[in-house]
Amino acid sequence: MTKRSMVYMLVIVVIILIVTLSLWKKMDEPSENRPVTTTSSPTDSSLTTSETAATDAESDSTETEVKSLYELVAEYGDLQLVDAHNHDASGFAYSKMQKNWEHSSVDRIVLFGDVSEPSAIKTDEIAWGAYEEDPERFIPFFSGINLLDESGLQTVRDNLEKGYFGIGEIAAASTYSPALAHVAWKTKDPMDGILPDIYKLCAEYKVPVLLHIDPPNGAPVFKLEEALEAYPDTTFIFAHINAHNSPYNVESLLEKHPNLYADFFAGFTAFNPESAYELEDFVPVIKKFPDRFLLSTDSGYGLSGGEEKAIEGMYRLIDALDDRQIAQQVAGGNLEQLIRIQPATKTQLEALDAADLSDVEKDLSDLTKEEAGKLLLNYKK
Repeated sequence: MTKRSMVYMLVIVVIILIVTLSLWKKMDEPSENRPVTTTSSPTDSSLTTSETAATDAESDSTETEVKSLYELVAEYGDLQLVDAHNHDASGFAYSKMQKNWEHSSVDRIVLFGDVSEPSAIKTDEIAWGAYEEDPERFIPFFSGINLLDESGLQTVRDNLEKGYFGIGEIAAASTYSPALAHVAWKTKDPMDGILPDIYKLCAEYKVPVLLHIDPPNGAPVFKLEEALEAYPDTTFIFAHINAHNSPYNVESLLEKHPNLYADFFAGFTAFNPESAYELEDFVPVIKKFPDRFLLSTDSGYGLSGGEEKAIEGMYRLIDALDDRQIAQQVAGGNLEQLIRIQPATKTQLEALDAADLSDVEKDLSDLTKEEAGKLLLNYKK
């Protein structure tokens, strides 16, 4: 190759390098300086006005798929809805919630107030007074029991004889709850204090016991399992079982213990940012054990929207179930069944025997506690 040919080749290489560098520079320029391509995609700026409008409409349609509480009530308000865990006896709050319950089609409320402390004795009385006013709406439970002293057993028997339908919420174990970790009458675990004797009374009267247990794992739950196995004829309800708990843990407990019921605080899972799960995560477990879940508001504890938001949570769980038969069981049927199986007490029957009930056709020897209670309330009127 001649010297002149080599020079020509070097010039050509230099020209190629200059052109290549120029193209690279062009490609590195900001996107607004690049020419618009003619290839369209769902995200580039070449969409026509009609295509953009269609995309916006599709987006709006997706957003409107979330049903409002009004729509949920319209769709499911015919179901019997029972709030299985409500503290509105405290401060007579139940009187302020009447319209909300009516508008939201909440049919019945398991009512109590303060938990495992002396002040609960008064709120238990308030719950009973609400029941006397409206036995069709209110189901009174009680919590004012000294769980650390034998005298508490007499309180339990007296209240059950009177006609209360359940015990709780009581603090069977609490380490982290701001509300219950320091109450005067809490026990250290579900087998502490007089709790074992209370479980025996629950079996005798066929009433459920609603237990607050936190944390919902570790030693407190091991002790709960010990109680479940030792007292198979007692109906235990694990309060707000889904709060700070996993669907797997809930399923495991229910699978092992047929006398355990799950109080499901749907508002916590639906709206509390501390929840690690969605309502849909619990649906398979609920469908596996449809006869052992109870829906509740816990009076909206920890929710920015309060009890109203908790009611919305109940409806959102019902909607997520996508099965009206199971929804009716969970919404109210399971709790109603726990109430119906309770027989009239000796105290109730003696009071009925002393009353003039000649116009009552029903055989009084076969009354349930609920039937006896309503007859006595009507007699007093």
